[in-house]
Amino acid sequence: MLTRAMESTDAADAFDFAALRASEFARLDAAGIAYLDYAASALYGASQARAHGERLAQGIFGNPHSEHLASRNSAAAQAAARAATLAFFDADPDIYDVCFTANATAAIKLVAESYPFSLRRGLILSADNHNSVTGMREFARRTQATVSVLPLDAQLRLDHGSANLRASIERQGRSLFAFPQQSNFSGVLHDLSLVEEAQALGCDVLVDAAAAGPSGALSLREHSADFVVCSFYKLFGLPTGVGALIAKRSALGRLRRPWFSGGTVEFVSIAHGRHALKPGYGGFEDGTPNFLDLAAIESGFAFLASMPRPCLRAHIQSLVRHFLALAATLRHSNGAPLVRLYGPPDMEQRGGIVAFNVLQNDGSVLRYEHVEQLAQEHGVAIRGGCFCNPGTAEKAFGLDAIGVEHCFDKLEGNFSIDAFRRCTGRAATVGALRLSVGAPTTYEDIARAVALIAACSE
Repeated sequence: MLTRAMESTDAADAFDFAALRASEFARLDAAGIAYLDYAASALYGASQARAHGERLAQGIFGNPHSEHLASRNSAAAQAAARAATLAFFDADPDIYDVCFTANATAAIKLVAESYPFSLRRGLILSADNHNSVTGMREFARRTQATVSVLPLDAQLRLDHGSANLRASIERQGRSLFAFPQQSNFSGVLHDLSLVEEAQALGCDVLVDAAAAGPSGALSLREHSADFVVCSFYKLFGLPTGVGALIAKRSALGRLRRPWFSGGTVEFVSIAHGRHALKPGYGGFEDGTPNFLDLAAIESGFAFLASMPRPCLRAHIQSLVRHFLALAATLRHSNGAPLVRLYGPPDMEQRGGIVAFNVLQNDGSVLRYEHVEQLAQEHGVAIRGGCFCNPGTAEKAFGLDAIGVEHCFDKLEGNFSIDAFRRCTGRAATVGALRLSVGAPTTYEDIARAVALIAACSE
């Protein structure tokens, strides 16, 4: 049995995560699964599922766009969910609104389609962004707005982030700046002081908090981003299909929605071709809300509150530190390393995500698909690919080099990973493995992942 590389911190030991695993996530051990894909989705606790089931079985919830009791029940659940969301992000309810969406992607699109991009107001992106954020550039380009990208360094952090941000703003003027709180590829925690730097130079700021998970400590009183997006299933597993745009009321006022829909308007006139959007979040929540799942949000945050956030953060850091230490010791029989890590080699400004590849004894990369298949056989749930983060993948794999772009032209309309590998001459280094941990993760789960990697040398 593998032992800890180092003792967990006092904060991690102050909460009994083993008891949490036994009481809330016993199904993992019953199924024999080492679940290490929390960046894709957190797991809900058993008590969450019971509470939501009882709420649905005993309650009466109707479309909240009415005044009868069932409607008011749903409206009350929505109000409680808004309050809990604002509290989690330490957002002043006098300054911020919460707009419920289908997920974080829909929240990003809500901003992108409504933002006043123009020749005089562009978009600044970090190279490290989920596709859903990077996709904002297409709305900006429609207006001929300038789009610039802040590059990454060898550890997949922003390369001179402050200086390059300032240089971009000097070139293109006031813009919307969008970056993640935590990389969904590398686990890098980006410097949130960039929020204030960008705002001081006249920019609006969107922070993607989806990958930061439940241990993320984003305080909107301290770092008052104009827009923040999240998906609740990444925080506490249940519900899926609900996300949020947390936005300053003043920032919502600067958006110009390209359409209206049921529930978003004060009035619509067909004869006179006029309409007026509802103020605040009401003008941005399209159609009937997912009112049954919204009722699960308050109890989800209550479940998280049972774990002090400093304890959860320390628990996650201890697990990742343990994995990094063990991975560094893995060797082939000829002494060659078995693992290539992407991103920071230590825990400095790093969250609960690790990206890596398994190496063969000649130093070449073993295809991630092969390791994924082996992981399934070992009951280890990890993820393979580029994790919808092409900018970080390009930097990690050296695909940002000049000359690669001809492959996109050649393969457009008939793209596949294998065809791209052949075209670029990269036999395997297009994609990686990602391990991510959460509250239920144990050192035994980490041991199983390490054993899986070691089995690749056999």
